[in-house]
Amino acid sequence: MPDCVIRASYSEHTVRVYQAYRPEIAKPALAAQRFVPPFKMGRMTWIKPSFNWMMYRSGYASKPGQEFVLGVDITREGFEWALQHAAISSYQPGFHASPEDWKRDVEAKPVRVQWDPERDWRLQPIAGVRAIQIGLSGDAVERYVNQWIVRIEDVTPVARLVAAVVESGKPPSMLPSASERPYLLNAATMTAICTN
Repeated sequence: MPDCVIRASYSEHTVRVYQAYRPEIAKPALAAQRFVPPFKMGRMTWIKPSFNWMMYRSGYASKPGQEFVLGVDITREGFEWALQHAAISSYQPGFHASPEDWKRDVEAKPVRVQWDPERDWRLQPIAGVRAIQIGLSGDAVERYVNQWIVRIEDVTPVARLVAAVVESGKPPSMLPSASERPYLLNAATMTAICTN
């Protein structure tokens, strides 16, 4: 499988992304079905289509400040807008013409993209497969919070269930990553965010 393949759970209208927060942010967001204070609009917020990568990042919802994992369904239009307005999060020789070129790209765009080794449900790296992380700032955060979010679900119980059965080696039947599949974008967008 090529490195730059976005995998996500999605429908005709929405894409599922994941975020992990402390209870003070997660609980009001669940109640309001949108992010509200103390969520800070002025900070970059990272969304992740890969459930397993979110489990890796949050330690199955056990790390301080990441005790709640939220499944956030956003519009496909919003998801694609973010990727069309994204810059790679770090300078990549051979991809960027120069460090200055990369810096100009980052300064001009409100979204960051980085690719990390994808994980299986036991958090082991999957060779040759990368998971995308999408960092939203400025205008992109405003759009995310006020326009793109369709539904917010607490998936913390699922995270804890997966953690509980890791040692058994037998995955639970309700593993969210099982529904993730390639998400096709136009060639121009993929070329702009893929560092292969």
